Amino acid sequence: MSVDLPSHPRHRFRLRDAVAGVSVALVAIPQAMAYAELAGLPSHHGLYAVALPLLAAALFASSPYLQTGPVATTSLLTFGALVPLASPGSPEFVGAAAVLALVVGLTRVVVGALRVGWISYFMSKPVLEGFMTGAAVLIVASQLPPALGVVPGEGGVLRQAFASLRAPESWNSLSVGMSVGTVTVVVVARRLHPLVPGVLIAAVGGIVASLLLPYNGAVVGDVPTGLPPLDLSLPFGLIPALLVPGVIIALVGFAEASSISRTYASEERERWDANREFLGQGAASVVAGLPGGFPVGGSFARSGLTKMLGASSRWAGFVTGLTVLLFLPFAGILTPLPRAVLAGIVIAAVLSMLHPGSLLRLADMSRAQAGVGWGTFVLTLLLAPRVDQAVLLAMLASATLHLMRELRLEVRARRVADTLHLHPRGVLWFASAPVLDDRILANLERHRDAQKLVLHLGGLGRVDLTGASMLAEMLDQLRTSGLEVTVEGVPTHARRVLKGAGAPGVDQAEDPVDAEPDEDLPGGYGTGEGRAPRDWS
Repeated sequence: MSVDLPSHPRHRFRLRDAVAGVSVALVAIPQAMAYAELAGLPSHHGLYAVALPLLAAALFASSPYLQTGPVATTSLLTFGALVPLASPGSPEFVGAAAVLALVVGLTRVVVGALRVGWISYFMSKPVLEGFMTGAAVLIVASQLPPALGVVPGEGGVLRQAFASLRAPESWNSLSVGMSVGTVTVVVVARRLHPLVPGVLIAAVGGIVASLLLPYNGAVVGDVPTGLPPLDLSLPFGLIPALLVPGVIIALVGFAEASSISRTYASEERERWDANREFLGQGAASVVAGLPGGFPVGGSFARSGLTKMLGASSRWAGFVTGLTVLLFLPFAGILTPLPRAVLAGIVIAAVLSMLHPGSLLRLADMSRAQAGVGWGTFVLTLLLAPRVDQAVLLAMLASATLHLMRELRLEVRARRVADTLHLHPRGVLWFASAPVLDDRILANLERHRDAQKLVLHLGGLGRVDLTGASMLAEMLDQLRTSGLEVTVEGVPTHARRVLKGAGAPGVDQAEDPVDAEPDEDLPGGYGTGEGRAPRDWS
């Protein structure tokens, strides 16, 4: 776990890194406060989750552009994980959030230290698409009450949103105007040019409007000033309850960070180290928990802004964290910031996460994967606020689908004169070996008068020892029964294990050249009944 010395060009401090860092900090301050509210914490805790974590992440990060801090999906997951344990905004809730940050951070550190960063790919694309779209819907719904100036009622996120929409007489007109204005400013600024600081403009405008207009809506209120408090007297007894949600947040949150880093590394043809990034993101979350912050992740918007501002090293993120840290003694100027503005900032940020088109396109590529994606979306809405449970169930469903595909070993059959040709396709392992055994016997039963059997193995993928042993035993039994058995097209990767298992005829088998049977010959797919194989893709 080493820290690079600033000798490499990517690690040298330049003036443009300082400019980018300070500029991003001005955007990160109101955005982090908005995400803290989303996570159920007092808004100033968002500042704690930016300052120190960025300083820690800069020491280990692989990407020079990645900006670490509060992000929408991680904040939503944090809220869902903590709601059953404490009341949002309470000291108990704050303590639980800090412990959760430590769990998330240590999980990532362990993954990075063990160099198993590939685990980030365990989150399949359909699961991520479904969760991100569902999370975006929930995040927008959660921000409707403050955006409308309505005090949230009882019930879940969606119920509160519907209740707020059904009671326009209780809306605060200035709150509505400020939230709509914030969304408009942020979206328009983004379309004019990514460097236009829409979030900063909206926040400053909201403070000015709150001071000059007769605004009686909710505001941020008193913001503690000074350096973040370091408190190690945390409720560590909650660790067992937060372990599973913490691991899920560690993986889901890292999926965003890895996507950012991979994208920029590809654009610049530079190597990206997932293990190192896990260390950086882990250190950031650990440090976030110490002053009462919450789990953090990589921000698409702030990372993109860092790159566009010309940053070239990890010093840009360090400067961002340092700028926020130096701002904390003056954080009291944010006291009149309307909560409606913070709600508008969140809504504008997650609009780009709404991807119904991506979910619709899944059906054109794979019905099974579309089912996983849409199932994840529905579970995310139904199980809210426990969206971590939705992710866990979706991951299990995706793994189950993959297992079913592994078990679905197909055998194509064709008959030429007195010779039966069988073409197995799939992965031959201990779970699918009985399937191959059954398919061979089923075809031999239908072709009792066949004198020869030719087994074409060119369509097999991985072959494990159990599968090879069962196949060898089957071939021996068939030869003992008087059937002439020939093995052809043994894949190079499977030759050694089949030979070691004693499969007859492997040494004489030619390399695979005709793994596919002729479509116009009798027999067809599956068990030889002319049925097409089921689509498990």
